[in-house]
Amino acid sequence: MDSFCEPPSTSRVQAFPPQGNPPPACSPPQIQAFHKRSHHGSPTPSSVVRRDLVGGRRGQGLRDRRRVRRPDARRIVIGPPDPSLSSFGGLVLFNAMLEQCGVSEALRSLCAPLKTSPSVVYPMEAQVRLLLDLFVVGGTRVFDLEYLASDPLFVHLAGGRLCCLDTLYTDLQRFDDQARERLAGLLAEQALVALRGRLLTRLHLDVDTSVCPVFGDDIEGAVPGYNPQYHGRNSYHPLLARIAESETLLGAQLRPGNTVLGEGDVKQLDRWLTTLSASLGKDRCLVTVRIDKGGDCAALFKVIAKHRCRFLVKARMTHDLVAEILAQARWKTVDYDADGTVLNQIAEIDFMRREWREQHLEPIRAIAIRSRERQGGKKLDDSGLTVQVVFTNDRYSNPEDLVLEYDERAGIEPLLAELKQAWGMEKVSSRDFGANTALLLLKGLAMNLLKKMAREQAPTVAHRWRTNGLRRLLILRPARLIRSGRRVVVRMGGLPVERAVEHRQQE
Repeated sequence: MDSFCEPPSTSRVQAFPPQGNPPPACSPPQIQAFHKRSHHGSPTPSSVVRRDLVGGRRGQGLRDRRRVRRPDARRIVIGPPDPSLSSFGGLVLFNAMLEQCGVSEALRSLCAPLKTSPSVVYPMEAQVRLLLDLFVVGGTRVFDLEYLASDPLFVHLAGGRLCCLDTLYTDLQRFDDQARERLAGLLAEQALVALRGRLLTRLHLDVDTSVCPVFGDDIEGAVPGYNPQYHGRNSYHPLLARIAESETLLGAQLRPGNTVLGEGDVKQLDRWLTTLSASLGKDRCLVTVRIDKGGDCAALFKVIAKHRCRFLVKARMTHDLVAEILAQARWKTVDYDADGTVLNQIAEIDFMRREWREQHLEPIRAIAIRSRERQGGKKLDDSGLTVQVVFTNDRYSNPEDLVLEYDERAGIEPLLAELKQAWGMEKVSSRDFGANTALLLLKGLAMNLLKKMAREQAPTVAHRWRTNGLRRLLILRPARLIRSGRRVVVRMGGLPVERAVEHRQQE
């Protein structure tokens, strides 16, 4: 078995230095502070920029001392409906981007074998593009297509008319294993596009799972799982991988609700790491895989080491590990409170699980953290401090830096919440497991494409906005669809994107 990796050098070309004196310790990546707007006083600069980009403006306050009087809404005349008005003017720019960057051609090649009859009315590629539009504007289920059938621009981009829902459900079931694998490859490709041109010495891959409860007893693969929060409820348990540096989704795998993270996910993790290695090339940066305590598995350690990657994994607090901590730990205080109270302590111990020996693993570095502030630890004495342990194959970096670097894995939690709330990862549209898998991949692809659109059409400050903010800025733009002869013109209201482009040029 390949030996565990050594820390990266400062050069991007040489990610794994030769044997000798250990290089300088790795320092954790820096994350910009999140600027909040206070309830009193002037808004922070970040909030001003955000308001300007979405077309907002500050209130006039007390500069005008005249009394404000609201009009009587009953006196406002409601005119006849205008069938040319649309709520999604940004879909034109979104679909133009898909044509320009080659995603539409990739989807056309992927979907060609799924519908081959010469009498096809709704081609498979058009159906997939329809679903991407549906998810980008805020739909979470296939059934949401019903309320979008009245939007003229949405229907025009769909080809002039929409199919019935039954046709779309049937088309989703056409995705076989090969098609879903190619769709997963397209998802990973769009996640890695954000890294092109960036000189990275390190890259972090965060792997996590999420419980998605579903309603119904006849949904394939939806069974009760082991999470006590959803005890007895049918659910899926998808596995997700996030690239921390680009905030994009590298991969997603839908799994039955009674699966757990462990040996069964070795092949999937191997595919993700292979994709990363192929994309980063020969002179790749050092990849660090961060997983919670579900990743405390010898088989996962082996596959990460095979790809010469580093891992930071939260340990399961088993009886043998607790006994070793009580026997060996020599605590070093690294943080005090203002009154001198101990807040954080750290220690390194020698530990080896039985299954590690059985699978011929080399010793793994164990870093124990005893803290008064960290959540989820285990109390081992009466000091009031809880203990957690992080396993790693990095034997050179400062233990405090490694702990801080693992803590930044928490960035995957907002991504999971975003997938559930803004993209409807929990919303199941089919009884077929394969169709639901395809829907999950399409939602992840739509999220990566929306962020790609933000990188190209919005200034740097908007790159890390969440989905709702990006939709308001880029997609949910009032527009009028005008047909004149053979020409179609879309006139958009408001100027948020134009202001964003001007701001980007000024930068």
